[in-house]
Amino acid sequence: MAQADDAAITISAFEWVPDFARGQVRDLVARWALEEAEIPYRVHLIHAGAPRPADYLHWQPFDQVPALRDATGEMFESGAILHYLGEKDARLLPTDPAVKMQAMSWLFATLSSVEPVLRPITLMPLFNGDKDWCAPAVASMMQQAERRLEQLSAALGDKEWLAGQFSVADIMMAFVLRSFGGQLINDCSNLLAYRARALARPAFARALQAQLDDLTGEPPHGHV
Repeated sequence: MAQADDAAITISAFEWVPDFARGQVRDLVARWALEEAEIPYRVHLIHAGAPRPADYLHWQPFDQVPALRDATGEMFESGAILHYLGEKDARLLPTDPAVKMQAMSWLFATLSSVEPVLRPITLMPLFNGDKDWCAPAVASMMQQAERRLEQLSAALGDKEWLAGQFSVADIMMAFVLRSFGGQLINDCSNLLAYRARALARPAFARALQAQLDDLTGEPPHGHV
């Protein structure tokens, strides 16, 4: 593990989440990047079921995770954190200008063009599956999601990684395809292989285990 009490970088994470969210919380991408670059870090744990203290809201105004703190300052939002960490290590963000441009484009495309059309299809049934309007709403989103995945599949082609070299873009894209891609990518064999290839990396396994190991908190009173 790359976790260390005296590390220069601190990230925030939850000490408890509902069962469906275990292994899915977005601090996973920050941990994965840190593991890939072998950068030691420590974890500031907060409880997902409890109100956030004021000092945390100053650090992360939307009371989410992850947030990052180091000797330079504080920041939040997973995409920004991946960009920041990428600038620290060429294993996360290529130094070749043309390749770096592609990696940065794909990092932001994942968050702005891919995730928004996949996320509701997964989360809406999870939280609103008993509502009459849920199934028609999800069905109405399928065509756009399928089209976006076809475009992603075509852009990836037979490349190993989105920018040619593994980067923070692949960390974010693999996270999104793992969390929200589900069976939607079953017809895209190269996306299935791409996701499997990314999730087979030892750094991902270490990051996932680190997140799970930190989920030792008790559920809030009354939680079933």
